[in-house]
Amino acid sequence: MQLILKKDVQNVGEAGDLINVKDGYARNYLLPNNLAEVATEGALGARERNIQRIKAKSEKLHKEALEKAEKIEKIEVIELSAKAGELKEKLDKKELTVTEITKAYVDRINDKEKDVQSFVTTLTDEAIEKSKVIEEKINKGEKLGEYAGIPIGIKDNMCTKGIRTTC
Repeated sequence: MQLILKKDVQNVGEAGDLINVKDGYARNYLLPNNLAEVATEGALGARERNIQRIKAKSEKLHKEALEKAEKIEKIEVIELSAKAGELKEKLDKKELTVTEITKAYVDRINDKEKDVQSFVTTLTDEAIEKSKVIEEKINKGEKLGEYAGIPIGIKDNMCTKGIRTTC
């Protein structure tokens, strides 16, 4: 008897397979346990449509994967040329301002984030505003933390009040 398997059956086949089995095995085990259906014209047509649908979906997913792989290959590894200590020295020597450093980081994030997708939330506008406040305090000679004005990113495994995170 010709059947279409509805579910995987050990030593027989996988769901969707067209199989030929003895009538007794079909009637006494596969059909009553809803593991298969008789391969009628209608069932064969539905099977073929399902195969085509799965094939189309697979091809679409494959195409999307290739496109993503191509994007990934084009991603440039981001290396910062200055470490926090070096940036602090440049701030102390007035070679750079807090706002210049922050804007450079913001520009880099804006340029690369669409490809890298490493941030859940970016606060670039807030960072630039905060950099101006810190810069004013530095210019007034106020005592600030040693690395005040050096931009940082917070890993999303740390909850931050009022800022969207996934934890």
